[in-house]
Parts: sequence; structure tokens; C-alpha cells
Amino acid sequence: MTQRKPTNAAPLIAQSGPLIEHSRNNGVRLRTLVVLRWIAVFGQIVTLLVAQRVFGLDLNLGLCFMAIGAAAIANVIAIFVYPESKRLSEREVTFMLLFDTVQLSAMLFLTGGLSNPFALLILVPVTIAATTLSTPLTAMIGAASIALISLLVRYHLPLRLASGAVVPMPDIYVFGFWTAIVVGIFFLGAYARRVTAEINTMSRALLAAQMALAREQKITDLAGVVAATAHELGTPLATIKLTSSELISDLQEAPDLREDAILIRDQADRCRDILHSMGRAGKDDLHLHQTPLCALLQEAAEPHLDRGIKVIFNPDPVACGLNPKPVVWRRPEIIHGLRNLIQNAVDFAESTVWVDASCTDEQVSIRIIDDGRGFSQQVIGRIGDPYITVNAPAGERAKRPEYKGMGLGLFIAKTLLERSGAELLFANAHDSYALQPEPGTRCGAIVDISWPAEVFCVDTHGAGSKLGANQPFQA
Repeated sequence: MTQRKPTNAAPLIAQSGPLIEHSRNNGVRLRTLVVLRWIAVFGQIVTLLVAQRVFGLDLNLGLCFMAIGAAAIANVIAIFVYPESKRLSEREVTFMLLFDTVQLSAMLFLTGGLSNPFALLILVPVTIAATTLSTPLTAMIGAASIALISLLVRYHLPLRLASGAVVPMPDIYVFGFWTAIVVGIFFLGAYARRVTAEINTMSRALLAAQMALAREQKITDLAGVVAATAHELGTPLATIKLTSSELISDLQEAPDLREDAILIRDQADRCRDILHSMGRAGKDDLHLHQTPLCALLQEAAEPHLDRGIKVIFNPDPVACGLNPKPVVWRRPEIIHGLRNLIQNAVDFAESTVWVDASCTDEQVSIRIIDDGRGFSQQVIGRIGDPYITVNAPAGERAKRPEYKGMGLGLFIAKTLLERSGAELLFANAHDSYALQPEPGTRCGAIVDISWPAEVFCVDTHGAGSKLGANQPFQA
């Protein structure tokens, strides 16, 4: 069964990936871990004093303060050797967390092993590792913690009262505490790792969406600058052409000068054609901040109209028989989002893609349908999440060897369109995933996009319908 995967966005990944990886691997400041260690040192000192003076426990304070001193010395060395703003690599974070785990285990060895309720703090380095380190290094910290906790079950100095009597601790309690700590290491480590991975994934995807929107905005602004330039130069170029035409008529008896006048006229026409072709993509005057819905759909689909797949508009953008004929806001995020959805439909259509539009007083709706196999049941419930990967069969990979969908394209489209106030619905034309598409029929994937009319449409008859003067570009 051929799997349909979401739109590819590899160029954005190539740009954003290294930035995110660098941020994740070097995102922990040395100062953060140093502060946490000072808190641990202070807490251990207070706990020792309270245990001895309040609860009357006989502790080996000399060895205990040596273990605490080791942590303090390590902090002092880190402060004097490295600047406070230093970002730690994964290896450096791993060594620091391993040191903290060993130091805490040494304290537990001197204060009763698992009879000490503060043994639960062994979970702290594992949790920090799960949120900052890669999976193998997190597993190493967790394995070291489990090994040290297991050794403490048998090897530790027992808790004694001031009278010398050993504080008894039932074996079942010790075993239960050990089990709880081991389960906590697995559960908290996996949970923290999962949440952190999702946060990092969403951060990467949102960065890519921002880059896509910024790129679309730059293209729009550039086209607007060119169009505005063409508009401003239109009058002087027309004056040059008119004057040169009159000179051509007056210089019939001076062939050399007449040739120069003809050259001036031709070059003025050439400048006009160049500016017209450069500004064809759009203008940045206020008229191009709004556009008929049909023209918006045509602009969004234009890059994919010559890819061998027939794109049918209903209504036809040329005839534009939609009644009423809505004028909508022309925004880069809307154009880019619709373009991604149409690209996805064209990528997987057999022969035809339909782009339908309808408008009421309350809502504007756009529906994109293709005649492909539809969305795979494996991913249809997760469409809109970034980095969805589905292993396509060999036949599909051979059909599209260059395609490596990760779901980022649909995520960007969904994010940008929802940012404009739209609601999206993904579905298949058939209830079940069709084994064989029917070319030319609406049997594939369906994407419904709808906006509230007051958000998406321009009030062309209200008091604020007048555009006013064009504003200069802001640097």
C-alpha cells in the first residue's frame, strides 16, 4: 500500500538544523550547574547539623564534610577556571552530572545508604541529563545511578543514635525504596526526555515556519519596491518617449541626430519593459494589500500550474464567477500556506487537483482536493505535527526518489494559516484508504480551510474602505 507523506521542507531543515543542534548541545551554562551544586552543598550541611543536633544521630562528620568539601572545591575550581557565561558541551555536562551522582552516593554511604530518605535526590542528575543530553549519555547517567544505588543496598555505614544503637530499617522497606528509585529513574528520565524532545522539535519547526514567512515577506517587499519604482518612473519615461518621438519627426533632414533620437526612444521602451517584467509579481502599494479571492488562489497555485498536473479552480480565476465576489486581505502567510497545501496535492495527485472556493456573509471557505490515494491512515490523525516520518514502500520511493517528506511543509502551512485566523480540516474523500486511485475523480485527500468573513474579507463598502495614500517603505 502506497503511503502518502506530508510536504517536504528540506531546504528549511538544512538552514535551521545546525542552529538548533548547536543550541541543544551547548545550551547549558556553567553558572546554572554551579548554582545548583552550591544549593546542594548548603542543603547537605544543614541536613547533617539537623540530623545530629535535633535527632541525635551519631554521624561521621569528618568524612561527611570531606565529601561536601569535594563538591565545594569542584565549584570553586569551575568558577576560577572558566568564565560565568561559558556554555558546556555534552561531555562536560556529563562529567559534572557523574561527579554529582558519585558525590551524593558517597554521602549516602556515610549516612545509612537507602535508610536515608534523601536517597531520592539521586533522581536529580538523571532528570537534568534527560533534559540536556543526548539519549546515550542520559542512559549512561541513569545506569550509573542504578548501579550506585544497588551497591548502597549492601554497602553503607548504618545510622546510629548517640547511644551507639543502630537505627533498625526493615528489609522490605529498603527493597521497596530501591525499587521506587529505580522505577523513578526510568520513568522520570523517559518522561523528561520525551517532553524535551517534543519541545526541541516544535522549536525547530517554528523556526522553520518563521523563516518561511520571512522569506515570503521579503519576496513580497522586493516585488513591491520594483513595482513602486516602475510606477514612479512611468511619467519621466513617458515624457522621454514623447519628446524623442517629436525629435524623430523634426529631424528628418539630420539622419545622425535622428538615429540618436530613435535610440533614446528605444531605450526608454526597454526600461519600461524591464521594470514591467520585474514588477509583474506584485506591487506594494495599498491596492495590493487586498485582492479578489480568485486572484489570491491563482497566485498561490501559480508555481505548480506547469508540473504536469491539471489544477482546476472553482470558480475559475479568469471568469471569477463567484457570487458575491469577495475581496480578501493579501498576506504573505496566507499565500505561502495555500501554496504549500496546493504543492502537497500536486505532489500526490494522479492527474487533477481541484481548488474550490465559497463565500457567505459569515465565512470564506477553500477546499483543496486531489485524485491521489489520500492521506495514509498512519498519519492522518497527526497531520500538522512536525517531522512525521512514514516508511514508504519501494514502489512509491521509486516513483518519487527525490522526495523525503517530514511533515514540516504541512506544519508550516497549518501554522501560518491558523495565524491568519483560519481553521483547517484534513480528511480523505473515501472513508477507507483506497488501494487504487481513480484519476480524474475526487477520490484523494481533502483539505478544508475556512476563515470568518470579518477577519479574511475586506469591507469594500464601509467607512474604512478608502485606501488612502501609499506609505513609504520602513527600513
